[in-house]
Amino acid sequence: MTRSIPRTVAYGAVALAVAAVAGLASVTPAYAATSQVYVVHGIPATPVDVYVNDKLTLEDFQPGTVAGPLSLPEGSYDIDLTKPGEPISAAILSVDDAAVPGGANISIVAHLDAAGKPKITPFVNDVSKLDAGKARLIVRHTAAAPAVDVRAGGEPVFPGLTNPNEAKAVLGAGTVSADVVLAGTSTVAIPATDLNLAEGTATIVYAIGSAEGKTLGVVAQVIKGLHSAPGGVPSGDGGTAETGPGIWMLVLIAAGGLLLLGGGVKLVTSRRSAR
Repeated sequence: MTRSIPRTVAYGAVALAVAAVAGLASVTPAYAATSQVYVVHGIPATPVDVYVNDKLTLEDFQPGTVAGPLSLPEGSYDIDLTKPGEPISAAILSVDDAAVPGGANISIVAHLDAAGKPKITPFVNDVSKLDAGKARLIVRHTAAAPAVDVRAGGEPVFPGLTNPNEAKAVLGAGTVSADVVLAGTSTVAIPATDLNLAEGTATIVYAIGSAEGKTLGVVAQVIKGLHSAPGGVPSGDGGTAETGPGIWMLVLIAAGGLLLLGGGVKLVTSRRSAR
């Protein structure tokens, strides 16, 4: 199938993303040829089919869930999201020529931007090793909502977080109670929830949904095997996503900005006539 749609992405962000991925690749030689790729669905009330290079990869993918990891060889990929059962020509979101490097750990998130429009944002996941007794917490703002403060125990720990950016910290393993408020206020946007940060894991929490639509929530993704010694193999637990106040109450796809795309992310209505 010939793809002739113009690319429509922020290339500056893309360049930064590629650089970030290249950095990760340089420290993960065991994964030099392939990347581990997760897909996170954060668009409310919109189940989708996911196509990779025109092949149906995820069927009836539900909002608030995480899939993966997929092992994708280094290369260029076209990603399309359609309503379940509809053809690619009717895709509602697409990424053309996404350049996936070797040796990266990536989450691709379908979500709403700050204005409420659907988009796809890829993030490079930090899977660097952790000291004994430690865990990594990453929070990603992928909701149609203004800037927020993420609080732990009532105190801001990640202030002023905006869509589509992330903040992270290495913490002692254990349970952390966190909530989300509008930046600089005490107005709760997402109520407190307990996160169980297991030793040697990275827990990635995505704020998803829409403030205006009253669909804000969270999805969580856990990457295991980050112990420093004797060492585990970075792996994922993306297939066990769950919603609600548990650890999976959250996820999909976004890290300080775009990271790996060499091509374009766009709404695809214009593409229908081009296929």
